[in-house]
Amino acid sequence: MSDQHANLSQSPHSLRGHFLLATPVIGSGFFNRSLTYLCHHDEQGAMGIVVNHCLDIGLNDMLTHLEIDISSACPDTSILAGGPVATDHGFVLHRGEPHWEGSQPVTDEMSLTGSRDILCAIAAGEGPEDYLVALGYAGWSAGQLEAEMTENSWLTVQADPDILFRSAVEERLTAAGRQLGIDIDLLSTESGHA
Repeated sequence: MSDQHANLSQSPHSLRGHFLLATPVIGSGFFNRSLTYLCHHDEQGAMGIVVNHCLDIGLNDMLTHLEIDISSACPDTSILAGGPVATDHGFVLHRGEPHWEGSQPVTDEMSLTGSRDILCAIAAGEGPEDYLVALGYAGWSAGQLEAEMTENSWLTVQADPDILFRSAVEERLTAAGRQLGIDIDLLSTESGHA
């Protein structure tokens, strides 16, 4: 294992690199029907990017606002509403080595980058092949996520990068549910009922 990935060792209870699937217990608000990719999780708290809610802004509009030149090789993808925290800050969740200025490894395969250099590379058609761009993130203080999980607000499953990068945004929650062998749309808000 390389030195840059040595810090990926984590407690056996960490959910880093997992999906959080919102259950019907979360009946309204930002996290209703959300699918979150957890980028960090330890005894201090958790941080993730919601990967199935889009904003009404495209990548090209965001790059233009940031005064970054856009090449014809840059696809105009949707920007995700990554979470209710720091909604003016951009994050790029991507496959590959964390070699950008602000990159942090999440797993051996995935990285999270919040620096301008990756956006410039994407705009030039030279960024990572697989990536999602989000504004904002989801955050939980120490013990908060665990408490919400005991209230049946979330289900978890190891994240499948193909769901992130090959599934349509509106299909990601359902696809993650299938990983668990469930139809997320058939879950009840009342435990003990079929």
